Amino acid sequence: MSKYSRKDFLKLSGLASASLLLPNFLKGMGAGTDLRMSEMLLPVTNGKRLVVIQLSGGNDGLNTVVPRGDDLYYSNRSGLGLKGAELINLDTYFSLNAKLQGLADLYMNGEVAIINSVGYPNPNRSHFRSLDIWQSASDADKYVQSGWIGRWLDSACSNGDYKPYYAMELDDAMSLALKGNILSGIAVSNPKRMNAMVEDPLIYKTAKAWTAHMDDEHHIEYLHKTLAQTEMSVQAIYDKSGRKLSKAIYPVHAFGKHLKMIAELIMADAETSVFYISLAGFDTHAGQKNQQGRLLNVYGNALRAFAQDLKSVNRWNDTLVMTFSEFGRRVKQNASAGTDHGAANVMLLAGGGLKRKGILNEAPDLKNLVDGDLQFKVDFRRIYASVLKNWLGADANGILGGTFETMDFV
Repeated sequence: MSKYSRKDFLKLSGLASASLLLPNFLKGMGAGTDLRMSEMLLPVTNGKRLVVIQLSGGNDGLNTVVPRGDDLYYSNRSGLGLKGAELINLDTYFSLNAKLQGLADLYMNGEVAIINSVGYPNPNRSHFRSLDIWQSASDADKYVQSGWIGRWLDSACSNGDYKPYYAMELDDAMSLALKGNILSGIAVSNPKRMNAMVEDPLIYKTAKAWTAHMDDEHHIEYLHKTLAQTEMSVQAIYDKSGRKLSKAIYPVHAFGKHLKMIAELIMADAETSVFYISLAGFDTHAGQKNQQGRLLNVYGNALRAFAQDLKSVNRWNDTLVMTFSEFGRRVKQNASAGTDHGAANVMLLAGGGLKRKGILNEAPDLKNLVDGDLQFKVDFRRIYASVLKNWLGADANGILGGTFETMDFV
């Protein structure tokens, strides 16, 4: 019996979307065809990279970028409020959580922008629903089955030049964010293992056996195209990921490992334009200070190492890192030394090509709360629109399905 299961095959066949633009869907199904990266076309974008970091669970923005100059912060958080050595002061009002020393180093070097009170109208406190809203870039009362990065792929690859790895998620499953209406990105957590899977003859024998019992030519073509695109993408990623170009020291953590992989792909001139990565564990209803601190330490140190790697090959100025969470936390701490689901939150941007740095807008309003939550002042889609238009050179209005005023951080 093969070491790969039917579950592995189903996972593999779902990794990449079926490209309706591939001229010969049998190409890449084996038969000695080599679809290595060196034979690929040039990227469809302008050579800039976007790295999206999702802090899953609802990171507490007020204990990330701390408004220590507001007495209401401490009156609402008598035990959870950070002070003294728990803070890295940015100015007379704002501080960073001291566990974010790596981020602070980048901030002091003019490589970080902070946007407070980011959210959307009629916020939802459900992890799943709010994340869908952020990933689809939809209104809170609309259900959209495609993601904003996937629709960027639809738009960017309209000339027929499509490779699933143009948008890549470092995970075993692909998020809604990377699923377009026509095209989608690819999710790969372990390139070595996935490359072994696509090179196993059983995959193609199984596909042939399945298609022999299919009557619908469209579904047969879909399966073959999916496998061809998957093989091409996984091989391309594997070729670039094994060169061990990184010299920086990353945290011993899955997030650090994946961010290092992204750095090495960029350093190896992989064609991927958008990377998506998550750091989970931020649902801090209890014992927040230690739990959030450990995660922020991993995040900050990994981001600093990432910047060091890219600076060594002059890629940092062409890379933008955008960090978000599906919602913030309540202003008032709960009875379990934690915080409950909230609404508006802080967003972080990092890179060597930022036009504006530091704190970009006013402090969160801790006085005028709605049901205990911060009110949003900046619609998150304004930030998406700015990244799409000013960084990736894309049609932001078309991708987001509306007009959102851009910001000038890039």
